[in-house]
Amino acid sequence: MSDTPTQPMARAVAVPSINSTVYPILFTISFAHLLNDLVQAVIPSVYPLLKDNYALTFTQIGLITLTFQVTASLLQPFVGLYTDKRPQPYSLAVGMAFSLSGLLLLASAGSFTGILFAAGLVGIGSSVFHPESSRVAYLASGGRRGLAQSIFQIGGNAGSAIGPLLVAIIIMPHGQQNIRWFAVGALMAMIALLKVGGWYKRFLSEESRGHTTKKTSTATHLTKRQVNLSVLILLVLIFSKYFYMASMSSYLTFYLIEKFQISVPQSQIYLFVFLAAIAAGTFLGGPLGDKYGRKYVIWISILGAAPFTLLLPHVGLVGVVGLSVVIGVVLASAFSAILVYAQELLPGRVGMISGLFFGFAFGMGGVGSALLGNLADHTSIEFVFFVCSFLPLLGLVTWGLPDLKQKSG
Repeated sequence: MSDTPTQPMARAVAVPSINSTVYPILFTISFAHLLNDLVQAVIPSVYPLLKDNYALTFTQIGLITLTFQVTASLLQPFVGLYTDKRPQPYSLAVGMAFSLSGLLLLASAGSFTGILFAAGLVGIGSSVFHPESSRVAYLASGGRRGLAQSIFQIGGNAGSAIGPLLVAIIIMPHGQQNIRWFAVGALMAMIALLKVGGWYKRFLSEESRGHTTKKTSTATHLTKRQVNLSVLILLVLIFSKYFYMASMSSYLTFYLIEKFQISVPQSQIYLFVFLAAIAAGTFLGGPLGDKYGRKYVIWISILGAAPFTLLLPHVGLVGVVGLSVVIGVVLASAFSAILVYAQELLPGRVGMISGLFFGFAFGMGGVGSALLGNLADHTSIEFVFFVCSFLPLLGLVTWGLPDLKQKSG
């Protein structure tokens, strides 16, 4: 039932009907996601600087990413499982405090060990942020879960794109200590997340008193075996996507510098172009999945990238940049569709599923970065890009997913 005219507008925003999409909260959590991922983007963006300052090998570069991704990935499912039973509205701001501490340590780290510890702190912050913030997007979706996840995700991808550009302007010309300026972004995120936490707490309070309306999308026509097989297929698709993304986000700058002899600032700009394409493409997957079905979006976003990834190692600089834009847009539509599909397979475990899939995505990115770095040390960056170009062909396993026949909210 809608609020009567005598009720304050604040109540309509604070405690919405499930049929009402709460855009202020979605945009706030998206903004916090932008700042969170902007902070995270600092780590891979300063790899060329750290490599020169500490004479690091590609294997050590991969270990930095592995440390960050593992601390983020291993904790996320457990955080999600715990908060499914005991939601923690203000844990979002606490998690951001870990990221803030990691940034400040990275700015002053004097050794490889210090860099690893700093990366681990930022990873812990991420492990707390993603499961609960994804749940907030789910609760504020008003049933339009694909749209809500896309709004949430586009903030993160925008932050990942802006981060390298700001690093090129603020850090690369002036040194490692200037990483501390990114702590301002972490503080802004903490303020935004305190606001979100307040809304989340009020929502839970009203829900416990039966003042909100629940609408659960279930996959009741599927057997337990079908659900488990579907989750496994989705994890294979995440593996494909994020292993390939690891090659691009961690090593595209090195690939461009080595193959085309461009400068570090130029390579950072081209990395920004790729990450901006991801941000631009992110919004497509969720709404299209709401309207046409998530399985079809997953087909197109993973397998559809294969022709372009296979071509990329064989073209010149302009071709690489152009293909990276297409690849970024196509692949970006996958995650929102995959995540919401999984949430609708197991609707009572939103936090656990969100933590599992965000965690697995980060873990695959970290493992991929470490393995690909080691492969680059023993072969070449160009060989790494050639091998990774075949990964999107794993999108063929989408054939095994059942049709959930989602309808638009």
